[in-house]
Amino acid sequence: MAHFIESVGKIEMIKNIIFDVGKVLVEVRWQEVMRELGFDEATVELVSNATVCSSTWGEYDRSKLPYKEMLTKFIMNNPTVEKEICLFMEHEKEAIREFPYAREWVKSFHDKGYKCYVLSNYPKGTFANTREERSFEEFLDGAVYSFQVQMIKPEKEIYQVLLERYDLIPEESVFIDDNQANVEVARELGMYAIYFQTKCEAEKELEKLGV
Repeated sequence: MAHFIESVGKIEMIKNIIFDVGKVLVEVRWQEVMRELGFDEATVELVSNATVCSSTWGEYDRSKLPYKEMLTKFIMNNPTVEKEICLFMEHEKEAIREFPYAREWVKSFHDKGYKCYVLSNYPKGTFANTREERSFEEFLDGAVYSFQVQMIKPEKEIYQVLLERYDLIPEESVFIDDNQANVEVARELGMYAIYFQTKCEAEKELEKLGV
């Protein structure tokens, strides 16, 4: 099925929809997990800043270093909460929960004839332990996860891996991501890109593109 839109004085055909995973197709509920582990709010902030909210987390997504080395790096960010960091990382996979809409949303595009892909930062260990939270993968035509190529968004190279691996034309592709920096890089590479805030708002933006 062909879907046409006007862009910069010419007609483009949208064929591909590229999804980020975290906060788009799955919930990333790390603060809730920390609270479930009994951390008070001050400790939640300290552990968050040492792990998920630190620049070190990007290297965890890249998965170039062994897990034990990454854990050491997180602890070095704040040794005063070493015990809590270790406990959280043992339960980190519990932060990932597929949104109720995710599977049917991806399937809806697949059924309409679009090619569906994923381009996502995702740590190796977490990926292996959260397969049941990615039922939408059944309807994907391809995916590039950061741990597979040891690259992370917003590095342009990981976008280029996806485009080249699946022979995608940027101008025929729509990229959906909750991170503005990731969205900007997609646009620089010639893709249409939507800054994801809610599914409803994303659908409105897709409609503007004729999707």
